[in-house]
Amino acid sequence: MVAADILKPFTLSSSAFIHETDIQSQYTCEGKDVSPSLKWENPPAGTKSYVLIMDDPDAPGKTWVHWILFNIPASILALEENIKNLPSGTKEGQNSWEKTGYGGPCPPSGKHRYYFKLYALDTVLALDAGVSKAEIGSAMDGHILAKAELMGYYQKKKI
Repeated sequence: MVAADILKPFTLSSSAFIHETDIQSQYTCEGKDVSPSLKWENPPAGTKSYVLIMDDPDAPGKTWVHWILFNIPASILALEENIKNLPSGTKEGQNSWEKTGYGGPCPPSGKHRYYFKLYALDTVLALDAGVSKAEIGSAMDGHILAKAELMGYYQKKKI
């Protein structure tokens, strides 16, 4: 490994949209409501698993959680669009609709920001599927090696 490789940042991207641009409607409640493809590069040494959290901090009253995946194996570096078969060992957390699975952007009004946050962990979380974002946050405490972030905007087309 050369010195330049060590300096490359941990990054998260999508072929569906570019960081800080609009998310296409097919990934929202006004479209097919399918998850976008995601890929990441340059995870830190010692990564044992990943946690993915998608949320909307602009939602009225509280941050709205749209999607949580945890215990994504360290060998995985991408998720396909509209993923149905999660990588072996991957579990889903509970979103703000009190269910598991992807729920796309669906802001009640205005343009909202949607963050896809990927955490590289030095452990696999000893949690059951369906846990909350708060429970995952507590379990990750002290185990985060790096964080990569991708943000897109969405505003409903139909009123």
